[in-house]
Amino acid sequence: MSENITIKNKKAYFEYHILDKYEAGIELLGTEIKSIRAGKANLTDGFCTFVGNELFAFNIHISEYSMGSFYNHEPKRNRKLLLNKKELHKLRIKTQDKGMTIIPLQIFFNERGFAKMEIALAQGKKLHDKRDSLKERDAKIEISRYNK
Repeated sequence: MSENITIKNKKAYFEYHILDKYEAGIELLGTEIKSIRAGKANLTDGFCTFVGNELFAFNIHISEYSMGSFYNHEPKRNRKLLLNKKELHKLRIKTQDKGMTIIPLQIFFNERGFAKMEIALAQGKKLHDKRDSLKERDAKIEISRYNK
């Protein structure tokens, strides 16, 4: 399978300091997979949290499949993330620290054709950190213009 479908959370690196990344499987329905393959998903407002001993992704919008009938899924339903017990335990401990959260970075398909979600342990940026990010980006643009 030569699919290069990647749905990214473009705000993640602007809003958060990314500390650690994990690759998790996602428990999806058939119509959700078809929508993701069509590129109709949005991770921007998404976040992950524990419910019991399981990690769930909340607020991720996967559009309804256009050809789906009454089998269609709910666009913003909670989706279970599949990680091994060690990773879940490590994430649970680290998220108990103040200001730590788990956010989705991207959805992609691995070489076997399974949908995976890259999640990150992150810490929210303050306003001045966001300004610094903007200044760095503007400086890189100016340098690239000058070098052309």
